[in-house]
Amino acid sequence: MGKEGEDKAVEFLKAQGLEILKRNFRTPYGEIDIIAQDGERLHFVEVKTSLFSDPLERIDSTKMRRILKSIDFYLYNHPFEGEISVDAIVVKKGGIEWIKNISLY
Repeated sequence: MGKEGEDKAVEFLKAQGLEILKRNFRTPYGEIDIIAQDGERLHFVEVKTSLFSDPLERIDSTKMRRILKSIDFYLYNHPFEGEISVDAIVVKKGGIEWIKNISLY
């Protein structure tokens, strides 16, 4: 279900005009599901899929710390001068919700 949700999230972001730079970017701290660019902004996207519960409940403080460390690792190795956005895409039976700036980077 996770891969299918990520595939849907990628198609959604492409339809919004974003360029997908990386998928499943692994770091020593964890994985970033999607890295996409929209002009001068990089979006680091955590994808959560669920049929029943609220998938955002699975982004707790420990998960957020791992995401932020993974972003730092990416930016250290791929310098970027524009804006950064840490986002979540929630894939549910009823559709897709894009929540921008889940963390003030």
